Amino acid sequence: MTNTKPLLKIRDLQVDGISDETRSRIINKVSLDLYPGEVLGLIGESGAGKSTLGLAGMGFTRDGCEIVGGSIEFDGIDLVNSTVEKRRQLLGSRIAYVAQSAAASFNPSHKIINQHTEAPVFHRKFSRIDAETDAINLYRRLRLPQPEMIGFRYPHQLSGGQLQRAMTAMAMSCRPDLIIFDEPTTALDVTTQIEVLSAIRDIVEQFSTAAIYITHDLAVVAQMADRIKVLLRGDEVEENTTRAMLKSPRESYTKSLWAVRSFERKQKPPAKTGATPVISLKNVTAAYAMNDPVVCDVSFDIHAGRTVAVVGESGSGKSTTARCITGLLPPLTGSISFDGTALQPDYRQRSNEQLRQMQMIYQMADTALNPRKKIGEIIGRPVEFYLGLTGREKRRRVEELLAQIELEPTEFVDRYPAEISGGQKQRIGIARALAAEPKFIICDEVTSALDQLVAEGILRLLTDLQDKMQLSFMLITHDLSTVRAIADEVVVMKDGLVVESGPKNDMFKPPHHAYTDLLLSSVPNMDPDWLDNLLASRGVDNIGDAAIEKMNEN
Repeated sequence: MTNTKPLLKIRDLQVDGISDETRSRIINKVSLDLYPGEVLGLIGESGAGKSTLGLAGMGFTRDGCEIVGGSIEFDGIDLVNSTVEKRRQLLGSRIAYVAQSAAASFNPSHKIINQHTEAPVFHRKFSRIDAETDAINLYRRLRLPQPEMIGFRYPHQLSGGQLQRAMTAMAMSCRPDLIIFDEPTTALDVTTQIEVLSAIRDIVEQFSTAAIYITHDLAVVAQMADRIKVLLRGDEVEENTTRAMLKSPRESYTKSLWAVRSFERKQKPPAKTGATPVISLKNVTAAYAMNDPVVCDVSFDIHAGRTVAVVGESGSGKSTTARCITGLLPPLTGSISFDGTALQPDYRQRSNEQLRQMQMIYQMADTALNPRKKIGEIIGRPVEFYLGLTGREKRRRVEELLAQIELEPTEFVDRYPAEISGGQKQRIGIARALAAEPKFIICDEVTSALDQLVAEGILRLLTDLQDKMQLSFMLITHDLSTVRAIADEVVVMKDGLVVESGPKNDMFKPPHHAYTDLLLSSVPNMDPDWLDNLLASRGVDNIGDAAIEKMNEN
């Protein structure tokens, strides 16, 4: 670096987790230097300590964690020993944070614009009017729809991808010196991800902002980071420049990260001609309130023991289609049938047996599991509600389900969600869906929030369960590597329409529909020059307004 003075300096940091008077080491004597305008990528599997180290760069630890050794200096300021008031002056102003789960981070009671403008007004960076104007410019820069109006919505009125971009804009509102990005593109589809990554890079370069970029996506970190640090269970494994790390990682653990996601199940033969689908959609059109239709004339079938992946950008209608299937959003027109029997549009009019046969695994296990209930209670509720089991029989069934998802029953049944990892939470979500003994499960982005090692384990678990139980899956995803891994058929949606569908192997071979080709070309790879080359091929130099218009034209 040309600047010899680091903006952030961490030396021999030690962080302990404290639970019921027992201690466990989360970060073990890790050091780092971060310079203005530099991006450091933190990678490692779930539980490696990535987020804990990133938060420590703000002088912050989560509840139940404690800094027990080492030092943290930001621009010469001792963050470990500084006062709460001193840190408060820095946070939001000179140091910002972009959380992984935007849905859980926004206040649901306040409009997006009010939450965005709070920090710049509090820190006297902008007046309220100027802060709103700047927010709109950032929304436009991050390609949020209707940038002049979207800030005046509540968080629940935005999609997951839109919320993540709104949070990125909010972090940039004070033009901080340091931003901690904790999986900022997890919830984004591949085409939107490109624009957000380019916008982040543009902001970092334009304002010489330093950044710590935490991710489980190696292809993404290859585009963003100048250097990469690899962590494993709180220890530093190795650190090097991005190009050197990608070309020749030294440690065996790093090499194992590079080799993951090789799993791909063999595509099953087509369903028998005339076989009755488990789920069949015919010309389904749906809208929210009196607005324009969100999905239009959607038709596809899902047969027994098969996985149909529904892919497309944020706002394409994937999740809305799932809401129609579950009866949460009655269609305006069209029909949905289960095992050849027409379903009532509204779930409240469906039989208990029909409700039991269709279950869902949610994207964000953090928000899908009740934090006040123990794991045994969470899984046990559908066991009792649908199967009528109570007492010892209920407990035995819960323990069977935990064993089925490869978690030790005696170790997990009495834990709370906060006491387990993200991958373990997602397995609990799977067990809860299986508890009803369904035939059909909607998997909504079930691996997007997981590191690649854990995600591969979840995919293997799902396919094993499918083979053993003849389950049918609707896989909602923007991750085309997940589609390659486990899908049998693919449905591509854009703007509420099905633009292409067919067997997986056919979908990944040209010729493609133009939109499918756009999705496939937008999947990052491990080449550090991939993003630059892609933007250049689309005639884009940066992600400003003109660039967005150019990408839309293409």
